[in-house]
Amino acid sequence: MPQESAASTHRRSRLWVLIIIILIPPIVLPLWVPLYNKTDPTQWGFPFFFWFQFALILFSAVLTAGAYGLSRVADRRERRGRGDAQ
Repeated sequence: MPQESAASTHRRSRLWVLIIIILIPPIVLPLWVPLYNKTDPTQWGFPFFFWFQFALILFSAVLTAGAYGLSRVADRRERRGRGDAQ
């Protein structure tokens, strides 16, 4: 395996690791119930449980969109490295 190919493979694997790290909070935070199983503080009359869930939806959507964008970049780099046509 040539040195340039090994370096590009390492760069690609780092990008996929970054994508996985970005996707961990949207998976773990909803499963961590003691974090949001409370009523205080309230926001606009909504208990913490409800407004945290809505904020978590937005937070998860932003992180998932970012991970998707990075996966497109990673896929494009992998195709270019293999010499595949798009």
